Amino acid sequence: MKISATALLSLSLAALLAGCSPDPVDDVAVEASETSNEALDASFVENTHLDVAYGGPWETQKLDLYLPNEGEGPFPVIVAIHGGGFMEGDKTGKDMEPMLEGVDRGYAVAAVNYRLSGEALFPAAISDVKAAIRYVKANAEEYNLNPDKIAVWGSSAGGHLAALAGTSGDDDTLESKNTANASYSSDVQAVVDWYGQIDFLKIDEQFEESGIAPKIGDRSAADSPESKFLGGSLADKAEAAEKANPETYITENDPAFLIQHGSADPNVPVQQSIDFAEELTKTIGEDKVEFNLFEDAVHGGEPFQSDDNLDAVFAFLDRFLK
Repeated sequence: MKISATALLSLSLAALLAGCSPDPVDDVAVEASETSNEALDASFVENTHLDVAYGGPWETQKLDLYLPNEGEGPFPVIVAIHGGGFMEGDKTGKDMEPMLEGVDRGYAVAAVNYRLSGEALFPAAISDVKAAIRYVKANAEEYNLNPDKIAVWGSSAGGHLAALAGTSGDDDTLESKNTANASYSSDVQAVVDWYGQIDFLKIDEQFEESGIAPKIGDRSAADSPESKFLGGSLADKAEAAEKANPETYITENDPAFLIQHGSADPNVPVQQSIDFAEELTKTIGEDKVEFNLFEDAVHGGEPFQSDDNLDAVFAFLDRFLK
């Protein structure tokens, strides 16, 4: 596993989070999250296909496809997955902006909506993401896409879904039984996971160990984002939580992973990503797993969306998709 961080001494939680103060973290987290309702500016993209139904009758089972303004193709594809605690968010939100930059770098971008927890329970969301991947493959010729060069990229809840799509690509237990394009696989070649939840059952314990005050509160409560996602309190839905854990599906055939997380994240404890990166590395090898720790960073915003970091993210994608 390739690791990068400022003053990173070890992968222990205590070392990573030493000196983090929960008070300023909360202030910055609120500031970063206030932009989540802003609309995505995609006006620079000349070739678009909007609100494409990728399989299923739900209004949320649609994607927006953005194609590069230049180049002959077939284009590698980024399937972009929005965050929002599984309860909100949209493919047209501003949090999709970093992914959309791929259009200027020779990538087609498929921004995906999926059923939220108020509409349908797990595994609906991940089934939708996998259906969107299959749609891209099935219609690759029509849109001049490369069906063998696909990445998934998501942040927060979208990071969780990206990670889960990545590890479960060769496992059909999360696939919808009544979906279109069922003859196509939902496997991908690369994953970018920005601060996504991994093991729901460990979130409360990890926050307690970190000394960071969680912004959301008790995740085992029935009204937490993860509990609503599963359809009941984590104690009552422990089996479903295991099925929703990307670590459950890790195999040697998994794609390459880039995992990035802030050490002071008050929404998702950084240990979620540390443990996940370690488990991936054990199985698929250090050459296919890159973990970036951003010292004192919270849940989104800078430094994730900085020009330097986006250059690094696209360098990772170029390595496995071009």
